[in-house]
Amino acid sequence: MKQIVILGPTASGKSDVAMALGAERAEYGDIEIVAVDAMQVYRGMDIGTAKPSLADQAAVPHHCIDLVGPHELFTVAEFQREARAALAGIAQRDHNAVLVAGTGMYLTAVIDNFTLPGEWPAIRAELEAVTDISELYARLIEIDPAAAAKIEPANQRRLVRALEVCLGSGKLFSSFGPGATAFPEIPAVQIGLRWPRDLLAQRVEQRVHAMIERGLVSEVRSLLESSEGLSRTARQALGYRELIAALEGACSIDQAVAEIIVRTRQFAVRQERWFRRDPRIQWVDITADPVAEVLPIVRQHLA
Repeated sequence: MKQIVILGPTASGKSDVAMALGAERAEYGDIEIVAVDAMQVYRGMDIGTAKPSLADQAAVPHHCIDLVGPHELFTVAEFQREARAALAGIAQRDHNAVLVAGTGMYLTAVIDNFTLPGEWPAIRAELEAVTDISELYARLIEIDPAAAAKIEPANQRRLVRALEVCLGSGKLFSSFGPGATAFPEIPAVQIGLRWPRDLLAQRVEQRVHAMIERGLVSEVRSLLESSEGLSRTARQALGYRELIAALEGACSIDQAVAEIIVRTRQFAVRQERWFRRDPRIQWVDITADPVAEVLPIVRQHLA
């Protein structure tokens, strides 16, 4: 089995490249796709996470999609187990794996020799109840400044996780090995899609408007009206968080859409910053068509 990772920021065209490759699987060996995305694991969160369509999933086998309900918690460790099991199955079938990755930490957990600390649900619940994210960041600076220096002050999920480990284990979160800062040799080939910043910003805006036209508002309303509700993680997902605020009366839909565009652009910058640290990635500078410009490079690695 060969492993190809196609990575990059949101709206860069990763899934289009993977599906185009899957269409050629007769020539390059059977292809199966592993989605490495923190939000596509949730059932019912389809439009806002740009989840592959049912037609795409029928055309090419996909893994690590729709693993849990949106009311459930889902950790990096659980994703690591699911993705590694999927890769093992692909290897047994002697197929090739294409990992489509937008969530850097999840990708690191899967392809690197990354041992994750334990979990302390009670402590996590207490931390998640803190509404002031700046308070979490201040606590982490006090307890583990080395870890705090590597986490965005507004990244609630990572702040909660770092504090959970510190408080639960009695050890510094930064003491758990090199983790995401080490880049060992791996069997996977990583190909990154890199756009000029202005063109990527345009693509983000176009994609957000397309999601609204496809019915994202109705999707969010249905999730809110579900008897099971949404987990804190699901409520914080890009696109969902802003539209939930609008549906609950905090702002208008138009204001929410504008906020989604701004935050998605900011998120794309953070994704690029994460991936840029990895010297193993082969970057492709896209000018117009990610499929036409990336597919020949992927074919070389599968030949």
